[in-house]
Amino acid sequence: MQKEITTSGALQKLPTQIVASSDEMRELLGVVRAVAPTLITVLLTGESGTGKEVFARLIHDWSGRTSGPFVTVNCGAIPEGLIESELFGHEKGSFTGATAERKGFFEAAKGGTIFLDEIGEMPLSAQVKLLRILETGKFTRVGSTTERSSDARVIAATNRDLELEVRAGKFRADLYYRLRAVMLRLPPLRNRREDIPFLIDSILHDLVARHSLPHLPHLESEAIEELTSYEWRGNIRELRNTLEQLSVMAFSPATSSQGVITSNDVRSILHRHSEAEFGYHNVALSPIAHPQPQQSELGLIYRALVELRNDISELKERLQPSTNHIPLSLPPGSINHNGINNELNLSKHEEEMIHRALQRFEGDRRLAADALGISERSLYRKLKEFEEEKK
Repeated sequence: MQKEITTSGALQKLPTQIVASSDEMRELLGVVRAVAPTLITVLLTGESGTGKEVFARLIHDWSGRTSGPFVTVNCGAIPEGLIESELFGHEKGSFTGATAERKGFFEAAKGGTIFLDEIGEMPLSAQVKLLRILETGKFTRVGSTTERSSDARVIAATNRDLELEVRAGKFRADLYYRLRAVMLRLPPLRNRREDIPFLIDSILHDLVARHSLPHLPHLESEAIEELTSYEWRGNIRELRNTLEQLSVMAFSPATSSQGVITSNDVRSILHRHSEAEFGYHNVALSPIAHPQPQQSELGLIYRALVELRNDISELKERLQPSTNHIPLSLPPGSINHNGINNELNLSKHEEEMIHRALQRFEGDRRLAADALGISERSLYRKLKEFEEEKK
């Protein structure tokens, strides 16, 4: 297991979350070693759960700017109307609720690093100001005309294909090319299976300390094979969550395993994950013999439902003058008091799918939004709509 790396003659430790036994990961760390001491902008890409924030922190730690803070900004979690204020700050009275002046994240990151996570979710209006600060180091607070400076080093991350976003007009081309001065693609866990046994060992040691377990859990060789061969669509985050469940259960008073984790234990956990995520039953326990549907499929279903609902809304508007006319082809009892077909109302299906995703990821809205293929901002808005409908 590669747990340390030599940089400029000094031996530097790797975070426990990073394992570099595979050639791809070693090459990636070589690039990190080269760019960390500079101020060049870095764009981290890769699937959700591959460790983009961990690598951003590693770049900061190796940058020599550790006297300054490491500031994380989730661009997808900030409402569109507030993102400029959050990034660049605002003056007192600049908008309703601005009762005092406030520094933004760029000012807070002075002398350090600002990590813009989910950069693909940033609205176009804020992208213009971000481009300016990247090119000139200058910005102005909301409601101010005074120009300020920032020396924060910028690292951005996304699980989206920004080239496609640029073509679709959802992301500025000039900002994209400015961000990708250095672009690091983090490989999914299924493409670096040789790292999985070392990751398991590293994560288990961390879990022993975190949960005060009596000793390190023992995984049978067949259990390690099951974990190594699984697809891990949630990548390292999913692996860690799975090992956490297995470890805690292995020392539960309700079991007699005394810290031993078997292949049956692993298959049982992974099987329950599949059922919770997709609502499937009677699926085989072997994750390799019978691959599970990807999270992106759930997102496609969700988007199809939304598009269908929009089409239905448009159709309702067109038929509004004649809502008293009921087509003979509709079955009895399918019309409500407004003359609208109840079977075409997808709100309940949409709400059910969102709550299923939240349940699968134990209330983590960011992971649920990733699985549904929508932004975290859109998920917040939908949940708010559901609450208002129930009032």
